[in-house]
Amino acid sequence: MNAERDLAPLAPSVVRALNDKLYEKRKVAALEIEKLVREFVAQNNTSQIKHVIQILSQEFALSQHPHSRKGGLIGLAACSIALGKLAADPDPNVKSGSELLDRLLKDIVTESNQFDLVGFIPLLRERIYSNNQYARQFIISWILVLESVPDINLLDYLPEILDGLFQILGDNSKEIRKMCEVALGEFLKEIKKNPSCVKFAEMANILVIHCQAADDLIQLTAMCWMREFIQLAGRVMLPYSSGILTAVLPCLSYDDRKKNIKEVANVCNQSLMKLVIPEDDEMDEAKQSMTLPAEPTSEESLSKPEAVSSDQCFSATHQQAAFGKSCHEREQEGSLDASSDSNFSNSSVFTVTSSEKIQVTLNLDGIVQVLDCHLHDTSIGMMTRIAVLKWLYHLYIKTPRKMFRHTDSLFPILLRTLSDESDEVILKDLEVLAEIASSPAGQTEGHGPSDGSDVRPGPVELHVPARAGQLSSSGTKGLECSPSTPTMNSYFYKFMINLLKRFSSERKLLETRGAFIIRQLCLLLNAENIFHSMADILLREEDLKFASTMVHTLNTILLTSSELFQLRNQLKDLKTPESRNLFCCLYRSWCHNPVTTVSLCFLTQNYKHAYDLIQKFGDLEVTVDFLTEVDKLVQLIECPIFTYLRLQLLDVKNNPYLIKALYGLLMLLPQSSAFQLLSHRLQCVPNPELMQTTDGTKPSTSFKRASASNIDYTELLQHFEKVQNKHLEARHQRAGRAEQLDRRVVL
Repeated sequence: MNAERDLAPLAPSVVRALNDKLYEKRKVAALEIEKLVREFVAQNNTSQIKHVIQILSQEFALSQHPHSRKGGLIGLAACSIALGKLAADPDPNVKSGSELLDRLLKDIVTESNQFDLVGFIPLLRERIYSNNQYARQFIISWILVLESVPDINLLDYLPEILDGLFQILGDNSKEIRKMCEVALGEFLKEIKKNPSCVKFAEMANILVIHCQAADDLIQLTAMCWMREFIQLAGRVMLPYSSGILTAVLPCLSYDDRKKNIKEVANVCNQSLMKLVIPEDDEMDEAKQSMTLPAEPTSEESLSKPEAVSSDQCFSATHQQAAFGKSCHEREQEGSLDASSDSNFSNSSVFTVTSSEKIQVTLNLDGIVQVLDCHLHDTSIGMMTRIAVLKWLYHLYIKTPRKMFRHTDSLFPILLRTLSDESDEVILKDLEVLAEIASSPAGQTEGHGPSDGSDVRPGPVELHVPARAGQLSSSGTKGLECSPSTPTMNSYFYKFMINLLKRFSSERKLLETRGAFIIRQLCLLLNAENIFHSMADILLREEDLKFASTMVHTLNTILLTSSELFQLRNQLKDLKTPESRNLFCCLYRSWCHNPVTTVSLCFLTQNYKHAYDLIQKFGDLEVTVDFLTEVDKLVQLIECPIFTYLRLQLLDVKNNPYLIKALYGLLMLLPQSSAFQLLSHRLQCVPNPELMQTTDGTKPSTSFKRASASNIDYTELLQHFEKVQNKHLEARHQRAGRAEQLDRRVVL
């Protein structure tokens, strides 16, 4: 009893609790001591404060009994916390006294090897969210002291104070920001030295929040931490991918004012992408419910590691329940200084074992949701859009089976992205679409038709009239269907239909980017498939004006683009059944445009049929547009593509219909520059008398003519007449509607 009276002003119950072996009782005693010291502070009773500290130091902290020593240290910690409000006192004497006591307590802690860190951390975590600058400075100083003690491992408790540290990093005081930056830098050094002891998963979402901070210093520092976390923890970070991408992707479009953040964000993005492996596509669905990171984590952070992905985009406020404080308090702007950890080497790498690779799963749904969200956001920068498309392409390569479950929802926005103002964005978009159209995984999912004949018009597809199939004869049955090749899947034909639909509804896109898009697709996919399928679709197109424009575009690409060199050679000779099949398919659609049909015959060396077509031109309605296209064809004949045709003019005996076809074009033209050009060319033909031929004359034929003899040119010519009659009717209907509209305006 005498001992208890000697320890006044500490109550006997407090003394007993400090000596107790149970931590909970010592913690309760510490809270009572904090309350008591606060009362003395309010009374300005410094003598009693010194007496309490003396008792805790001598009677407890230096005791031979281990539980008493722990009780003394947690009691001193409580005194330190209580005195830390004194650090903000305006009275210089009070402030000076508190600093003296604070140093004393720190000396005791650093010299003791049994400091009760478990009891101190809850007190520290509670006070770390204070907005008072002096209190923040006090908290940081204690963290720096504890970090400097070799026997104290503060890394274990970093998840509990990391959010508060990042908030202090945004303080208005440059001195406090610098202190906090140093503290965070020291923590990161320790993390890189001992990655196997770090609770990466518990801190991942904290970093995600602060990587989106408005303050540049907070954002840069958090992004540097994120970079190290991804590189050190590897696939342990995968469950948090959607949140990480939400934070990182917008930073990729930052300008030079935030160059440092942009560079670190780019490393984060690249490192995260490398974590996705083909095994993620093969993982059994039952195992996806197991999300077990490589180290022990709190129940809170493990229960729903990807809860953030349930929203369309990651929201910082969604995470505040886990970390207690709103991160929107950090709105103050700080100066953009290079983080102290920005140049750290990556010497230590935390390798994840094979068993952990199985346990840590990729939440693809959350990632796709974030990527889709960013692709829909028209305000995001070009580099962000490119990064999103690179991610989608990467996911289709690494995890095609799972990605094809999202293809129907992604398909419309990928098509809309073709209208992007950036060529680089369009190129990446086409790569994704080409991968979708050619991946073997797309053939087995059953989302689309197995071939073009099964396609039915939908709300976003070209309207295909049912009677279109009647245009083909028995001899060319099936030619209008999409080619069935191993490299194409069920999405290929759907892609072609919707691409043409986009060209139809957005004519500016066709005019400015149409040729660019089609040429790139011919590089990414099989050019023959591209032209075969588009010709098939256009054969069924009801908007005849668009069909004519589109055929003209495709024909120009076919005749002039270097990407189509191989296809041109294939068509030029018509040696194989496949080439003849393709010619017939193209011909039927090319009939939407008379001049392009003739140019196709020139390309395939079907000069007799070209002459027969030109003879039919006399029955057509000759318009200015028609003559313009004839003019362009004459110009095209002078290009390198038709060098072989011009050389064949030397062999008048075997190419009489070529010469007659060219003269036919000459007769169609008015006295223009094109007329003069073609006239001069024909004047170079040797010995014009050899041009004479009669229907009974049968010039010698080469192998290529004989090989193409099984094509029914009579039926093709009849098809040409039918299509052109439809165009004539459509023009008259348009003219009639325009005339009626003019009358209404006059009335």
